Amino acid sequence: MDGFTLSLVGFGLMLLLIFLRMPIGVALFLTGFFGVWIVTGRPNMVMAQMKSLTYETFSSYSLSVVPLFLLMGQFATRSGMSKGLFRAAADWLGHYRGGMAMASVGACAGFGAVCGSSLATASTMGQVALPEMRRYGYSGRLSTGVLAAGGTLGILIPPSVILVIYAILTEQNIAKMFVAALVPGLLAALGYILVVAIYVRIWPDEATSLPRKSYGERLRALGGIWPVVVIFGLVMWGIAGDSNWAQAGQQALFTPTEGAAVGAVLTGLYGALNGGLTLRTFFDCVMETAVTTAMIFMIVFGAQVFNTFLALTQTPQGLADWVTARGFAPMTVLVMMLALYLVFGCVMDSLSMILLTIPIFFPIVQGLDFGLTPEETAIWFGILALIVVEVGLITPPVGMNLFIISSMAKTVPMMETYRGVLPFVLSDLVRVAILVAAPSISLFLVRAVS
Repeated sequence: MDGFTLSLVGFGLMLLLIFLRMPIGVALFLTGFFGVWIVTGRPNMVMAQMKSLTYETFSSYSLSVVPLFLLMGQFATRSGMSKGLFRAAADWLGHYRGGMAMASVGACAGFGAVCGSSLATASTMGQVALPEMRRYGYSGRLSTGVLAAGGTLGILIPPSVILVIYAILTEQNIAKMFVAALVPGLLAALGYILVVAIYVRIWPDEATSLPRKSYGERLRALGGIWPVVVIFGLVMWGIAGDSNWAQAGQQALFTPTEGAAVGAVLTGLYGALNGGLTLRTFFDCVMETAVTTAMIFMIVFGAQVFNTFLALTQTPQGLADWVTARGFAPMTVLVMMLALYLVFGCVMDSLSMILLTIPIFFPIVQGLDFGLTPEETAIWFGILALIVVEVGLITPPVGMNLFIISSMAKTVPMMETYRGVLPFVLSDLVRVAILVAAPSISLFLVRAVS
């Protein structure tokens, strides 16, 4: 059996194990381990490689940013930032029909700026916004759909754990990836608000409007979002000059890892000062961070083993050469990859998709001519992959955000949640098409500050 065929068999077995509910990290590890064993035929060498690979993976300084951003998100969840964000957005938008749904999108975007996790954003904002929307007569379909979609802003608006992992895998600058994600993230939020505006005009009975607030009340409500603005601004400004990205003679205030630490400390201090973070909840945050970090690191390690197997079979390079030899148009290849992401998103989580596909797709993308530099191609493709992965979080049947919101809205049938989220999925697909056609939308901020 040649290497390419062996890799296809291994890939199929790995998917089968995942479908049988084996933990994804374990499925990746077992498939990669036995694949390397079969390719090399030397079990002693395989065991020795596992020892060195374990050290190389978990001693990586770059990966230390992951638990720090996760801890920052845990502190943000406990500190009550979500309530201030939703209150301010509702005061400014609530007098429009569907305004509270629009406010939920805005609050999710703001919370995503200090959280970095889609699941945490969806669950936290669901606790705050869902009861309010139901109390004011919003339909279950619209309420659950907008919160599931709004939760995806947690991984799209930086800081984003998925972007960090992508940057590490492709050896890109984390700060540049964060800056490149800003405009697509804001476009996502505006797109969701536009969807709500159109939705309530087609089905006006599914939403209501609140009395208009005075400008004095609105300005006072903005006082509740200052922690988000300060923390997000400081973290992004501090890392913007990392890796010689500042002007000549200047240095970055701190690296992305240091920025994550600063963000976690500031978020924790705010939570402690406002009483949302106690000694007990502090240890709960640390434990939750440890559990989530262990899960992510297990998937990362399993993916490393599986990717070693693919490298030994020369599958990524072989596919890249095959695509180049066939003369496919670069955009055709890119659209096919994004379509595969949409399919995988129906059955896999976002982190697993990135870790599994990037080692295969990235060499192919780098070998295609999009009229961009290799670095710009890497950044642009990373943003596109992130957005399509984000769509998987709200795509039936296993969109994780749908499950989280549905568990909170027990009186809303799951099919109603599916129907409610479909207009937002359509908005995502339109946004992907725009960003594919116009790479400069994702890259102009990076170019402007370089």
